[in-house]
This record gives sequence, structure tokens and C-alpha cells, in this order.
Amino acid sequence: MPSTDAWWRDAVIYQIYPRSFADGNGDGMGDLPGITARLPRLRELGIDAVWLSPFYVSPQHDAGYDVADYRDVDPRFGALGDADKLIATAHDLGLKIIVDLVPNHTSSEHAWFKAALAAGPGSPERERYIFRDQPPNNWKSVFGGPAWHQVEDGQWYLHLFDVTQPDLNWDHPEVRAEFLDILRFWLDRGVDGFRVDVAHGLVKDAALADWTAPSVVLGGLEPAGPPPPMWDQEGVHEIYRQWRAVLDEYSPARIMVAEAWVQPEERLARYVRPDEMHQAFNFPYLEAPWRAAELREVIDSSLAATGSVGATTTWVLSNHDVVRHASRLGFPAGTGRRPGIGAGDPQPDTGLGLRRARAATLLMLGLPGSAYLYQGEELGLPEHTTLADDVRQDPAWERSGHTERGRDGCRVPIPWEADAPSYGFGPGDASWLPQPTTWAEYALDRQVDVPGSTYELYRSALRLRRSEGLGNGSLVWSCTEGDVLAFRNGGLLVLTNFGPEPVALPSDARVLLSSEPLGTDGSVPTDVTVWAAV
Repeated sequence: MPSTDAWWRDAVIYQIYPRSFADGNGDGMGDLPGITARLPRLRELGIDAVWLSPFYVSPQHDAGYDVADYRDVDPRFGALGDADKLIATAHDLGLKIIVDLVPNHTSSEHAWFKAALAAGPGSPERERYIFRDQPPNNWKSVFGGPAWHQVEDGQWYLHLFDVTQPDLNWDHPEVRAEFLDILRFWLDRGVDGFRVDVAHGLVKDAALADWTAPSVVLGGLEPAGPPPPMWDQEGVHEIYRQWRAVLDEYSPARIMVAEAWVQPEERLARYVRPDEMHQAFNFPYLEAPWRAAELREVIDSSLAATGSVGATTTWVLSNHDVVRHASRLGFPAGTGRRPGIGAGDPQPDTGLGLRRARAATLLMLGLPGSAYLYQGEELGLPEHTTLADDVRQDPAWERSGHTERGRDGCRVPIPWEADAPSYGFGPGDASWLPQPTTWAEYALDRQVDVPGSTYELYRSALRLRRSEGLGNGSLVWSCTEGDVLAFRNGGLLVLTNFGPEPVALPSDARVLLSSEPLGTDGSVPTDVTVWAAV
């Protein structure tokens, strides 16, 4: 029977990108022992769960999202015993563990794909993937270039991402059975859930028809009209109902979180119906510009869509695929959404970006539902915007012909100690991507117990969020006129001033937390969020 412990509905979940969180052995690559050693710090921060990006065996052509073995740990990150220790340590600290699952494609180094190449055309082994004698359509890869690649015997296979990531054939019963077994493997080891990569992409339209719309990339779908033939097909929902039945066999409750770039919100809500996923990432909120009207619109539509199916809403500002919001918000409102920033590109206003990022964080954490944090955002980390092109490793950089900077700038190893080698990322100077020279000022040891630091702002907000029950609360708008957003969540007033002029708080408001100091008259300056008891 399903567990009644709905812990995820108000959880704050912290994303760890294993390569860049903490290096335990000094080789310049983050690893599972490094993560385990730092888990007490996350408990002190006040989060509820940790989501780990892939740590499986992989040739790392796409930073682990090209999986060669779903039941083992890549030696770069440790061993299976290290995963067990991490899970046990997290549980001892009262933290949940969510692991990434990549079901749309495998690595080309996966045993199945190697067998498919060896067996040849028409073989049962090739039926597990999508092989054709000729490219049947004009589909493009998300990472640039064609989505079909020819092998030595003349056949072509589909790869919606990198050429080393062949798409699985989810119409094949062996594929479905394999992933049910993979789910049980990790559930039996104690994980508390799965973040499902490209959850909207597993099933393709049987006709494999051409798609001539302007965009077929993950975030480029239009709200109106039928979905493209490679995304958001009806068949994905049957798969997730099967998975949900497996998860419901376990107690305490285990969850699934969808990475589904689906519009409009009403269609995304279909992924979180009671017998499917538990949560879905709220990308419309992440992409909303720093303007009051647009943010209110996406907040309202998100709450309405998930509420219609009885699900919780998620909120997120940064992750491993987008420019960090401390930099994104340093551009004029609505112009900071880009796949990466290079030294020759327009640069964000660092001070403005951090100011808005702090305000955006308090606004987000004041909303009812579940919130996701990306590692380092609690330090106020900006994007590495001057990363040299010759050290970039994201496959999007190469496959786009060097027209897209890629995602390396948000994946740089984070700083723990200002005066230590690699800023405390590891015991030595090694760092798989170079860290900016400014990283020392953001280091954790420079911010702990420092009033007004970004870290202490996060810690205070998470403590109040829990004590005030904001995650399980409800939103009632107090003011939505002009350049101000204000709502009540239980006994808390959350007010954000987007405009150029200071805004007065209600006379009976008692300020509990503010993203920046208030005016001498108690007013709320521009780009500031306040939490006040009313």
C-alpha cells in the first residue's frame, strides 16, 4: 500500500552536481566520499533532501547523462559501497536521497548498444534502440546537428542528444522490464526517489514524421498546438503509472520528479496525476523575467494546474542546465536567458544580480509547495562568465559549432574555504573546471555566522519556512498592482518591490526577514523581498 508520508509536498530539495560539490581524493573531480563528508553542512543549512545528478558508470561524454551501467558507480566518483554509505549517512542526518535516472537514452558504451552494433541489422539486439536503414525524418539533436547517426554497416540510429547517447525504444518490453528492475535495485539500497531526466521524451510518435516548426529543443515548445513527435507523447504516462506502482510498494514514501519541458502548465500537470509522478519541475517559473506581472501570472497558473490534480507545485531558480540566477538577474529584466556566457559576451551586473537573486530566493521560499536549490546558490555564487573557451567540456559547445557556450559556467566546483587550495573543493589545487579568482569572497567559511551574508539569509529563510509551515500553506494575494507583489501565506506577508521607488509596509507588519536592509523609514527598497508577521 502507498505510504501516507507525503514528505515531498513541502520539502526543500538541494541539487548536488557530483563533479563539482566536493573532491575527497584530490583528483580534481568531485566524488561520493566528498559529498558524504559535507552532508552535515547541508543539514545545518536546513534542507530536507538531496538530489544527486548521475554518478553511474559512464564515459562522461555528457557529464554522466550518458550511462553505461545503471547499477554501479563510476570509479571517478567512488564505488557502490560509497553510495551505500552516502545514503546511510544522509538518513542518519534526517535527509532524503533522490538519484537521477536517465531513461531516454543510454551511453553508446552500454552493453546493450555494443551488442546491437555487433549483432547487425534486423537483430533482436537492435530492437532495443531506434535503428533505421535511412534517416526517416529531419529531426535535430538538442545539442546541435542531425539526430541520426550512421554506423559502419549502413544503418542509422536516433540520438536526440549527443551522438554517444542513442535513444532507447520504449515500445520494446525488454526496455520496460529493465528499468523496472533498475528502480528496484536502487529502492532496495534505500534511495528515497528519482529525478527522471527528459521525462517527456521516452516515447516517439510511431510515424517518426518530419518536424518543421522553428524549434525542437527542450525549452522551445509552444503552448498551442500538438506536441512535436519526439516530445510529450501519450505513451509516457503508461510508463510512469507502471513505475508508480513499484514505488508505492515501498515505505516510507518514495517519489519521482519529472524533468519535463512541457507547455502549457495544464499539460505538464498530467505528469503529476495521483497515479503518476509526485512532482514536476516548474520551468515556466525558472524562466519568468524579473517583473511583477509575469511572475504573478506564472505563480497563479502553476498553482492552478497542479491543484487541479491534487499535486504540489515546485519552485526553482537555478540548476545544472541554466545560467545561475545570481548572474541571470544581473541583466535587464527578460534578457538574461541564454545557454551560457563567455568572456566576449555582454556581462551581467554582479551587484544587481546578487541583490535580485536574494530577493528572488525569499519570494520563492515564501510560496507554498516544494522548493529546489542548486548547489552554491546559498553562497550567492554567480555564473563563471569568463571561462576560457579552450577548457569548455559541455558537448553542446562542440556540436553547436562553438555558437552555444554550453552549461560549464554553472558547473564550476564550488568554494568551501577561502584560503585553501581549490577553495576547499578538494585537498589539492586540482579542479576539473578552473574556478574564478573571485571565488574566495563567496566561500562558505567567509559567510557562516556572518550577519547579512547570503548563506545566513538562506539559513534564516529555511528555518522560518519550516516553523511557519509555508510549504504546506496557501497563497492569498495582498497586492498585485504596479511593481509590487505581495501575498499572505498563513500569518506571513511576503512582499517584493520590483519598482524604482521604495514601498511602505502595512502599519501592523513586524519584519522577520529581509533580503537587504530596509530604508531608515522602514520602507522596502527596490529589488528587495520582505517577510513580515501580520
